[in-house]
Amino acid sequence: MVKKTRKSVAYGPIDMHVGKRVRIRRRLLDMSQSDLGNAVDLTFQQIQKYERGANRISASVLFRLSEVLDVPISFFFDDMPESVAGTPASPPIEDAPDLGGFNSDDARELGRVYFQIEDPEVRRSMFDLARSLAQTPVKD
Repeated sequence: MVKKTRKSVAYGPIDMHVGKRVRIRRRLLDMSQSDLGNAVDLTFQQIQKYERGANRISASVLFRLSEVLDVPISFFFDDMPESVAGTPASPPIEDAPDLGGFNSDDARELGRVYFQIEDPEVRRSMFDLARSLAQTPVKD
């Protein structure tokens, strides 16, 4: 029997979205992939695959990730574009958008502060404000 090898292909846009949300939260907590992997009894390579959307995250792993990352499970599905929720196919992993700005210290600090806001309505208002400001043209 010949063993077939598989290319690393994303399962779908929802898997990619959930993986990106894992990466965002992990980075906001200044946690390495190894640290997160150790906390949920997985290798850092598996965390990498989850974050890229190359592997699907099972319900039990998603539950453990939510505990370690200190977010509700719904966090992983927040801000999912309608086009993602209704799209059966996904772009290749190489074409996935980069999170660029989440490498900056300011962005991480903003994320930490955001998640310290306990009232969901206030947190949503802050999110809406930030989105509005980002779409406002810069005046010279």
